Amino acid sequence: MFALMQSSRVQSLHMMVEPRTGLKAVIAIHSSQKGPAMGGCRYLSYPNEESAIEDAIQLARNMSYKAVLAGLSLGGGTAVIMRPAHVPDRAALFEAFGRFVQTLDGRYVTAMDSGTSREDMDCIAQYTQHVTSTTAVGDPSAHTALGLYAGIRTTAMARLGSDNLEGLRVAIQGLGHVGYALAEQLHAAGAELLVADLDSGKVQLAMEQLGAKPIASEALLSTPCDILAPCGLGGVLNSHSVTKLRCAAVAGGANNQLSCAAIADQLEARGILYAPDYVINSGGLIYVALHHQGQSPGTITAHLSQIGTRLTEVFAHAQAEKRSPARVADELAERLLDMD
Repeated sequence: MFALMQSSRVQSLHMMVEPRTGLKAVIAIHSSQKGPAMGGCRYLSYPNEESAIEDAIQLARNMSYKAVLAGLSLGGGTAVIMRPAHVPDRAALFEAFGRFVQTLDGRYVTAMDSGTSREDMDCIAQYTQHVTSTTAVGDPSAHTALGLYAGIRTTAMARLGSDNLEGLRVAIQGLGHVGYALAEQLHAAGAELLVADLDSGKVQLAMEQLGAKPIASEALLSTPCDILAPCGLGGVLNSHSVTKLRCAAVAGGANNQLSCAAIADQLEARGILYAPDYVINSGGLIYVALHHQGQSPGTITAHLSQIGTRLTEVFAHAQAEKRSPARVADELAERLLDMD
């Protein structure tokens, strides 16, 4: 585990177990050079403790990269709660997690992520002020989707020569809060939507409201499209799935889309432009971070508009150096983190 921490440059790893509530939680802090570490709290089932810790470590690093490339005075961190088979009292579990966050004295600020809700954040907020995306703050998903939409236009310009999305075939994998909000914006822009989700109700809603074409989850990656937008859980792009892709670009909201760094080179070799996930999906972090700092809506909107600018910069460097945008973004983030 220390080797994984060193390779990912994670500063510290914190764990808590509370048998009474069923809480088994991990908080990974990657960096606190530029400010407190901020990142989501995941509440998912994991096959074992090792996989939960690895997820926390990898996500914490990406949060640092996301924050520094978004120009935020924050470090990166992530919390992972292993979802038990039976939860006697969900509110009590998240209240216990709030007490855990409080023990870190502000070094980590938690927020919504996969499997958690605003109501969960409200429970956490009863025991610590180091939490955001509560009911009072609002769901950051809409702001993540706004940034994604801007990033998809930037990606279309870089790969297809135009940011006009009318008639563009976009395949969205995952219709959660972010994926569905993105689908609504793309539909309004005239894009043709191909959608997949394990929840058939969400797919049906997208068909009825947005004219989307349903695709089986296992077939979506091999379906011809202009842009693939992974908006579910991470690791969807691996050595096997990349060989099946029939898209010009990948630009989506999921974290940790690449199963390993080498996948970026496979995409590059196939001529598929990859929008680094932590660059294009930073809208939610920008919103909750600046709202937590008391910034005005105008300031937040202006900051969100910079996502496309940063992505254009990454694409330009990648093209000039004939390298993957993922490699370029990683090195740029590491240089910025090392400047202090």
